[in-house]
Amino acid sequence: MNVDKSQYNEQEIRTMFISPALNAKGWVVPTNMREEYYFTDGRVHVAGSHHSVAAGKKADYLLYHNGKPLAVVEAKDNNHALGAGIQQAMDYALILDLKFAYSSNGDGFLEHDFITGMERELKLDEFPTEDELYNRYLDSKDYTPEALKIVETPYYYDAYSHEPRYYQRIAVDRTVEAIATGRKRVLVVMATGTGKTFTAFQIIHRLHKSGAKKKILYLADRNILIDQTMVQDFKPFKKFMTKITSQGDGIPKIDSSYEVYMALYHQLVGKEGKPDPFLEVQKNFFDLIIVDECHRGSAKDDSAWRKVLEYFDSATQIGLTATPKAVDGANNLDYFGEPVYTYSLLQGINDGFLAPYRVTADFINIDLQGWTPEEGERDLLNQEIERKLYQRQNIGRDLAIKLRREVVARRITRMLHDIGRMTKTIVFCPDIEEAAEMRTLLVQMNADMCRKSPYYVTRIVGEDKEGKKQLDNFISVDEPYPVIVTTSELLSTGVDCKTCGLIVIDKEIGSMTEFKQIIGRGTRLRKDKNKWHLEILDFRNATKKFKDPDFDGDPEPPKGNHKSKEYTPPKEPSVVVSEPHKKYIINGQDIHIESELVSVLGEDGKTMRTESVKSFARKQIRRHFENLDSFIKKWSETDRKQAILDELKEYAILIDAVREKNEALRNADIFDIICHVAYDQPPLTRKERANNVKKRNYFGKYEGKAREVLEALLDKYAENGILDFEKADILEIPPFNQIGKPTKIIKLFGGPAGFEKAIKELEEQIYRAG
Repeated sequence: MNVDKSQYNEQEIRTMFISPALNAKGWVVPTNMREEYYFTDGRVHVAGSHHSVAAGKKADYLLYHNGKPLAVVEAKDNNHALGAGIQQAMDYALILDLKFAYSSNGDGFLEHDFITGMERELKLDEFPTEDELYNRYLDSKDYTPEALKIVETPYYYDAYSHEPRYYQRIAVDRTVEAIATGRKRVLVVMATGTGKTFTAFQIIHRLHKSGAKKKILYLADRNILIDQTMVQDFKPFKKFMTKITSQGDGIPKIDSSYEVYMALYHQLVGKEGKPDPFLEVQKNFFDLIIVDECHRGSAKDDSAWRKVLEYFDSATQIGLTATPKAVDGANNLDYFGEPVYTYSLLQGINDGFLAPYRVTADFINIDLQGWTPEEGERDLLNQEIERKLYQRQNIGRDLAIKLRREVVARRITRMLHDIGRMTKTIVFCPDIEEAAEMRTLLVQMNADMCRKSPYYVTRIVGEDKEGKKQLDNFISVDEPYPVIVTTSELLSTGVDCKTCGLIVIDKEIGSMTEFKQIIGRGTRLRKDKNKWHLEILDFRNATKKFKDPDFDGDPEPPKGNHKSKEYTPPKEPSVVVSEPHKKYIINGQDIHIESELVSVLGEDGKTMRTESVKSFARKQIRRHFENLDSFIKKWSETDRKQAILDELKEYAILIDAVREKNEALRNADIFDIICHVAYDQPPLTRKERANNVKKRNYFGKYEGKAREVLEALLDKYAENGILDFEKADILEIPPFNQIGKPTKIIKLFGGPAGFEKAIKELEEQIYRAG
């Protein structure tokens, strides 16, 4: 019997034709197939104090072999051609690192084979089976039996573990495959906050479980990193994992009965003039070494880690880093080679796994102008000040200015009042002395909060043992205090503070590596703690590095004739700052913030935009609706106005943020806000629209309780807006529940159809011109 497939929508085509065809070939949920598989969370968009989440990327079908994804299938309704979905399927396959992509409209399948580059059409009953597809994949690999055993070793799963995200799976698979096929040094690049340690755990598990690696050394440079790892991601290794600790003689002892060893690199390296303790260990004792955060000197020719790696040169070595290149000879690409996989900060933001950032760059007048002392001028310590031009690079290191400190502390406090005074904050200062002074000022300016907890503001630096004791509390997602932490270097790398919502930069940032690591302290999303984005308050123009080609995504400044009263900072002075031998302290006078520039990561996920919320919304709305008529037509034809708002959110347009930034629109209808912002139409308030309806005597054709219901609905509109009409429980709240039960109210209009008609007519009256 011939079936007219054109009458069915996409979901019906899937249910009636595509899924049965796949099932007939052995592809069954959940054994080896997933339907509507979301592999990204959807990017978070931020405007003002509001946010929205875009839809995540979703594959209609994902096909597996023993947990390994093999192919993606995209479906379309039968009004589309057989291959209408193939480009989308190919895009998803490339993201997911798959070799096969398929499109179907219910008549058959179009296959794209990335191994051969060929495409072919298949009938519904010609789709390959799991064995056929997996064997085609294996034929392209030419694994030895030993290598095949390693790459087919499954991931670790238990009742408490989570499924790897798609990029973590790719990083693990590529690393395991590289090692299985003989590679000795492997580099994996993953942005801070994307789960490098969990990725390392799965790599170790699969190599260990397969028998390929038996003695494994995990190296890091800080105790907290080792301790976090052992009790969190590496917990399943508990029975055969140990932390290497130094004995009384300073030499670490290694118990050979364990299989996974956690160590600090400086434990294995001798202090100056003394032999290296790692020489006490046989060169071939370890067969796998993983170096966490390998950008921090481990690949430098004369570094301590490099000595350890070269001594155990028979071991396979894996480097994990957020920054694949460094300067001053510490280029980890030279040592490990090109990365087997890279997942960047901007990829993480665009996928919705990392928090987007908003930058507030403040330019202080004395930083821009510099300062020169008078001949023979003395500082507050009665030191004669060396006569030279002190520039921003010197301030805080060679020259401390008390009034400038106050300006910075005051701006930090004001920002916390704006974004929430319990927002966990890291303030990066030029040195530990400046960190102490900044702490004192912030305590004074936030005395009301410090009365609630003496740890509201805390300095955490290497030399301050009491402050360091608070580090665990600061990084805990459940401990509210400390809230503000001042530091110099300690928190710039490695420390996992998931709820950090504000990073303040008031120190010179020398390298791209350091900049990325500092930003990485705050790029984690914690939706359960209401952390949706990262605020960056920059007093040193460090965020200019977002525009540097070495920063992933290569952000560019706004294009075109962007007119703004905002300050454009001057070029950085090309001076070489020598190490300070003496520090001067002065009061300073007439110091203030000269200008402020606020920018956010653009909708393309690459450029930083500084235009206003209103002008951005205008551009995006007009891109989506060419003219006023096309928007009004869409508004009139759409039964649920929420659907239009959801559609606009996909373009990062947040109507509430536009209303928040424009006082004249505070009480305007959503419809009026859009028409005003995008098409320059004069806005009406909701109350004005409601009064216009009343003036027309529209309610004259109704009487009694029916009229009372419609008048109450109009009052609700005037108070809250049109979206109240779409609430499922609208008739269950006052004043409607005082008129009668929902079923009784609907009967007043002759039933559901009559009630819906009355609501539709009321909407038309509300938006009627004149």
